[in-house]
Amino acid sequence: MQAIAESELIINSRGAIYHLDLRPEELADTIFTVGDPLRVSAVSKHFDKIEHKTQHREFVSHTGYIGKKRVTVVSTGIGTDNIDIVLNELDALANIDLATRTVKPTLSILTIIRMGTSGSLQKDVPVDGFVASTHGLGIDNLLNFYRHEENEEDKALLQSFATQTQLHHRLAQPYISGASPTLLRHFVDGFHQGITVTCPGFYGPQGRVLRLGLSQPELIDRLTGFSFGPHRITNFEMETAGIYGLGRLMGHHCISLSAIVANRINKTFSADGTAAVEKLISETLRIVEKM
Repeated sequence: MQAIAESELIINSRGAIYHLDLRPEELADTIFTVGDPLRVSAVSKHFDKIEHKTQHREFVSHTGYIGKKRVTVVSTGIGTDNIDIVLNELDALANIDLATRTVKPTLSILTIIRMGTSGSLQKDVPVDGFVASTHGLGIDNLLNFYRHEENEEDKALLQSFATQTQLHHRLAQPYISGASPTLLRHFVDGFHQGITVTCPGFYGPQGRVLRLGLSQPELIDRLTGFSFGPHRITNFEMETAGIYGLGRLMGHHCISLSAIVANRINKTFSADGTAAVEKLISETLRIVEKM
């Protein structure tokens, strides 16, 4: 098997992958991702033991144990551009021999659980509530740089999405991937479930108007009104579809969990988003420890 070139797989002087600054033995098979680097310690403070910490740029990683389960929490920063870095490097740590720069003959499956914040697009999904994303629907274009195919149901859903939202083709070619059914079944009680739309920005792409006008001012209303069989869009944010899409292509189990800090329909914002995130972290760790 041909070795991957140094320019394509960058390994630093201590034998760690470049952006995450992690070596394979420093990564657990169960991984929590958070956007905010400061949120890493908010997760790892619940660990029974921490065995490794590292930081490079916005990528902070702590590996340790909850009970007998070895876990890693890593910050991604904001957006699917960062998700592209993090998912590829996590997969490389698990499935590429960094010494020979070749793909391992037997591949490992990672469990990747995003814990983040999000904005609700439905009146009945309130601030401080939780969403477990059944699907990530990307209007950010990341997955279109990789070879991928949707199944027939997903193709029909995307066609309906294009028709109902009238999203202009020059802005995005939407893609969709589902959560791991194995993981999703653990996050039912206390969680709303629905499609999460992943946007390429926070202001215009999420319908916010400050000084600049929008090319698609009706987009939020159309996202809220979207339906396809039992499916509706519950929320939007900036990472989920990238995690689900790349995770599916790589063969990993992924789920995205969000604390709702804003309801864009009711025009409300959480009075204490930090407390909502802390509650999500505690509940997620409790569930994962028992999995």
